[in-house]
Amino acid sequence: MTSTHQPAPPLWNCGCCGADWPCEPGRRELLAEYDGCRLSLSVYLAAQLVVATQHLAYVPASHLHHRFVGWVR
Repeated sequence: MTSTHQPAPPLWNCGCCGADWPCEPGRRELLAEYDGCRLSLSVYLAAQLVVATQHLAYVPASHLHHRFVGWVR
């Protein structure tokens, strides 16, 4: 399964709904896609965070961390 709610750099909004990525529907899709593999999901999101920090240098790091990986439990 591939999420329909994909990031759209350089603003890192959702290419489907326009919300900040990962948006709520995107988060649900990612949780389903990585079901049982939270560590793999965290690694994927951390890699996306690294790229996003280059585009979103004006956004506080704490906000980006919460947005990209802080919601995964």
